Amino acid sequence: MTKVGFVSLGCSKNLVDTEVMLRNLHDAGFEITPEETEAEIVVINTCGFIESAKKESIDNILDIAWLKRNGNCKHIIATGCLVERYREEVMKEMPEVDALIGVGSLSHIADACRAVMRGEKYVSFDDKETSPLGGDRLLTTPEHMAYLKIAEGCDNRCTYCAIPLIRGKMRSRTVEDIVKEAKDLDAMGVKELNLIAQDTSRYGLDLYGEYSLVRLVREICRETSIPWIRLLYCYPDKITDELIEEMRTNDRLVKYMDIPMQHISDRVLDRMNRHGGSALIRETVKKLRERVPGIVLRTTAMVGFPGETEEDFEELCAFVKESKFDRFGAFTYSPEEGTAAAGFPDQIDEQVKQDRYDILMQTQLTVTEELNAKKVGTTLKVLCEDYDAVAEVHYGRSYADAPDVDGKIYFTSSERIPAGTFVDVRITEAMDYDLVGHRIGKKKSK
Repeated sequence: MTKVGFVSLGCSKNLVDTEVMLRNLHDAGFEITPEETEAEIVVINTCGFIESAKKESIDNILDIAWLKRNGNCKHIIATGCLVERYREEVMKEMPEVDALIGVGSLSHIADACRAVMRGEKYVSFDDKETSPLGGDRLLTTPEHMAYLKIAEGCDNRCTYCAIPLIRGKMRSRTVEDIVKEAKDLDAMGVKELNLIAQDTSRYGLDLYGEYSLVRLVREICRETSIPWIRLLYCYPDKITDELIEEMRTNDRLVKYMDIPMQHISDRVLDRMNRHGGSALIRETVKKLRERVPGIVLRTTAMVGFPGETEEDFEELCAFVKESKFDRFGAFTYSPEEGTAAAGFPDQIDEQVKQDRYDILMQTQLTVTEELNAKKVGTTLKVLCEDYDAVAEVHYGRSYADAPDVDGKIYFTSSERIPAGTFVDVRITEAMDYDLVGHRIGKKKSK
């Protein structure tokens, strides 16, 4: 039986694609191995969102190419966003790659493996806007947590973003299809379901003619018993009063919302073609905090966008200080071919971008330390993720921490706690983005 290994890069949406391909190969009779050094075929699911992601993808292809020359690997298959965007360049510059599969051709992964085993080159780039949505998966996340992709592509057309070029227009999966998958995940023991899309808050507009995220959440809650349902990537201009009310009243919809704002200067937001300006962002944050007690807000911001002045940047820093976001990420602007912003005048020097990034993240660190210090002495419900035998502590996350992007809660316990168990943890210490504590009371199953 041929062994196939995977390297999955980029975002959680890409990870879901990897899981679909894994299931496809498993059902086709291939053996999946977590060890790249054991694999005869290595599939690299690439990211091509920004320059650093593209470099990481290329470096990984080169690393596997070394294994092809010196190890067990006989064939390399490259898939995903970088391949979709630079198909000609990858094939020309990286002859070690034996097959290329675009984002619309993931269902052909088994065909690609069979072709390269016969010594043939394989290339498939089906129409990304008519390819199947969803599909059975082989989960790579811990048993208690899963991502659920509810839509593909994006219609927002931000001037800096290549996603519509790579992934196409937004296409929502049907409520019925998503709920069916949620029920399957529930049956597998998933305790936390993270709903994802490029713009989750836009869900259903293309399919039903109206924002349908609330309807979807209610159906998932009606048909499953999953205790934590988390919303990621909700754009501020599409967060409706109905969605806010659902978050306030639905105990299984965790009081956490990821709101990518990108900037607060109206001048910069306008050049980015972001929908809704500074006033809307401020009003959305205000409404969420007033109407949903205990809500945790996460956001991301971009620094160094073409034409961003010192005044624009200072306005962003002031907003971060003032708004005290519970969770915050930032990145420097990367000019992407084919996007409008790549051709804008007044491109910012790379060192200036990095300096602004450092200042912004230091500003947020001060905010985070202040917020975390207030949690010392409180008790939080924590979903245990694992046990660190070296440090002799368990670790997990509260509702305030999304997987992969937020901090952890490290805690001691007089007994070993199985992963996927909810426990009460008394917080005793704050360490930058993480918290430390000890378990109290009896462990909870839900």
